[in-house]
Amino acid sequence: MENKIAKWIIAVVCLWAPLTATALRTFYPEIEPYKTGYLEVPGGHTLYWEECGNPQGKPILFLHGGPGIGTEPYHRRFFNPEKYRIILFDQRGCGKSIPFSSLENNTTWDLVEDIECLRELLEVSHWTVFGGSWGSTLALTYAIKHPERVSGLILRGIFLCRPQEIRWYYQFGAHHIFPDIWESYIAPIPVSERDDFVRAYYKRLTSDNREERLQAAKAWSGWEGATSKLKFDPALFANFSADDKADSIARIECHYFIHNTFFETDNWIIENVNKIRPIPCIMIHGRYDVPCPIQNAWDLHRAWPEAQLEIIPDAGHAASEPGILDALIRATDSLE
Repeated sequence: MENKIAKWIIAVVCLWAPLTATALRTFYPEIEPYKTGYLEVPGGHTLYWEECGNPQGKPILFLHGGPGIGTEPYHRRFFNPEKYRIILFDQRGCGKSIPFSSLENNTTWDLVEDIECLRELLEVSHWTVFGGSWGSTLALTYAIKHPERVSGLILRGIFLCRPQEIRWYYQFGAHHIFPDIWESYIAPIPVSERDDFVRAYYKRLTSDNREERLQAAKAWSGWEGATSKLKFDPALFANFSADDKADSIARIECHYFIHNTFFETDNWIIENVNKIRPIPCIMIHGRYDVPCPIQNAWDLHRAWPEAQLEIIPDAGHAASEPGILDALIRATDSLE
């Protein structure tokens, strides 16, 4: 009898567990912009921008990754369209911005001032800034330079662009986790130049030889696309490996990294974090993030203990991974 009762209890628990478990949040429905435009900025660039959601809602700025990845339609869907005035733009050299894949006058400080130009154009007094990976770098940098314009930060996959982070991912460290995929990454580079992959890639990504440039771009960008999720995603890899996408990602990323992201010091963000400590901030980071190891988020959190850090235990780097996406949607829903 006791054995039958035990089996019955187990059966009831198994039946009700899926019903009582909290469902993970996911994207809001697809949405189209209600306004789009192009903004001419100093240095010969013209930036594509768009607005979605509620024109009278709380302004929130989405900053895409890379640098060089550009915006995608799904980026509009992290936010409640009834609550937010959602603002997106393609940074210099990528997406719909022109000239495409251009490195000229393309620096971190140019992008920071581009954000200010866009804010003034759209008559926004202050906004929440949302960014992941390189988007977190740019969001933090912008906030440090213009703290009075930032009402809150939502950051994912913290990337501080320190030399040790670039070395880990592009030279020595991450290859121990993905040795098979690493073989494709190093293939375009002769053995004699493999002591500095970023420099070797920069030489090829700025070459006048289109075939050499494209081969290097697809290998560089493919490495990122193949390693950004906890489990390999063929669709993400294909997206990052597409010719034009790979060209802008690889060229612009390598351009920034070989120039130390144009920061004055190797640890510039943490050295200046005191300027933004009063700003509410939510940081979300996958435990098994390979492109941007969790140590980045931990170092920032130690320097900025007021910021909330949520570690996702079963995720890598990508914003679309279920646990990270759930945390991002909860974060945007939680802001007043």
